Amino acid sequence: MRKFIFGITIIFTVLSCKSDRKDYLIKFYEGEFDEIGVPTGYLNSKGDTIVPIGKYYYCYTDTIRDFGMVIENETGKILGIDKNENELFEVFKTDNGPDYIENGLFRIVKNNKIGYANSNGKIVISPQYNCAHSFVQGKAKVSDSCETKTTSGQKYFFGTDWYFIDTKGNRIK
Repeated sequence: MRKFIFGITIIFTVLSCKSDRKDYLIKFYEGEFDEIGVPTGYLNSKGDTIVPIGKYYYCYTDTIRDFGMVIENETGKILGIDKNENELFEVFKTDNGPDYIENGLFRIVKNNKIGYANSNGKIVISPQYNCAHSFVQGKAKVSDSCETKTTSGQKYFFGTDWYFIDTKGNRIK
């Protein structure tokens, strides 16, 4: 009975939300609290289940308008997906979660290279760096020849050939 009432409440909430764009997904979950490990999924604005509970280990994003972040069951990778469930990229993990948005960008990974995407899920700087830090005051420290080592779930970069880029990927001094 509790799940039924919760489901009806979620559907009512989804249907009553006003938005300029009606094509979006909203997260729902089983249980009392929404936290990592609690089964989650997504409904569309009509209340139809689009991503069933359990498809992903966890869904980070509450409302997917352009893209959302989810944890893949098999690998534990954090993926960026669009509202049609197309995989856009892998999100760089930091502090056991997705990378933080700094100066409008966060790090992504493809073929073991690091790049950057914006808060709308658009890739701004294609993955091309072996190592890359977050942006601070409009610049990020990157390297083409360093190594990444992981200790206790935390990634560390080791190398000597570092340089800075701006938020468009241009090399700066």
